[in-house]
Amino acid sequence: MEWVQFARVEQVPHAGEVVHARDSFEEPAGGGAVAAVQLARLAGGAILVTALGEDEQGERSVERLSELGVEVRPSWRAAPTRRALTLVDDTGERTITTFGPRLDPLGGDAHAGWEELGELDATYFTAGDAAALRAARQASRVLVASPRARQALGHGVELDALVLSGKDGMERDRAARVRGETGLLVLTEGELGGSYTDRSGASGRFSAVAPGGEPVDSYGCGDSFAGGLTYGLGAGLGVADSLDLAARCGAVCLTGRGPYERQLTARELER
Repeated sequence: MEWVQFARVEQVPHAGEVVHARDSFEEPAGGGAVAAVQLARLAGGAILVTALGEDEQGERSVERLSELGVEVRPSWRAAPTRRALTLVDDTGERTITTFGPRLDPLGGDAHAGWEELGELDATYFTAGDAAALRAARQASRVLVASPRARQALGHGVELDALVLSGKDGMERDRAARVRGETGLLVLTEGELGGSYTDRSGASGRFSAVAPGGEPVDSYGCGDSFAGGLTYGLGAGLGVADSLDLAARCGAVCLTGRGPYERQLTARELER
């Protein structure tokens, strides 16, 4: 996760160009944080195991995510919390620049509480080492991961699903190297929906869902999708229903300012 400054611009500047930013605000975000908030809004609560710097941004991250219904279990690092700048243009597309190294939660972290995380219905894993992934596997009935957890994958830990952007060549390359370790491979393609392949080789496509409002900001749509997929599989839904739920999560997030203004909730599921 990162502490992210958001700003809207007419368009992302070209080399040498100066643009004026408006509607600036800050949030704790990144793949782990956004998915955790989406899970909390669907399940009534979620735990985020993460690593944060011993600084103001780390403390503010815990406070803000707690307000959003997430129980944060941080391992504190003697390093700055990672930061990022996100520019959102007038089409709603986001461009992200990160500052500083990722602070990954590790399996040996004394304060992560790995041994207390048993009996979980589902876990979404975005960062950490192989020991952390093994701990998550032992703690969870359903384990979904992202190829961004690069150093943890490829060590023989069985995944129930691996979800990634079909438009991201780096994520596709990483996923290809661990294809035999996942029961379900899901590739998202934005407004085109996406595709999936299961362990038997059976494959199919799923459709995107209409946002139900004007597109505002694409930041967090993919991570909300991953949170929704994790919730669906953890709740015992089939693959098709889990993908439909995930697509709804991504579409709803698109209609809000930043990642948290609009995410699908349990109450909306009941309608």
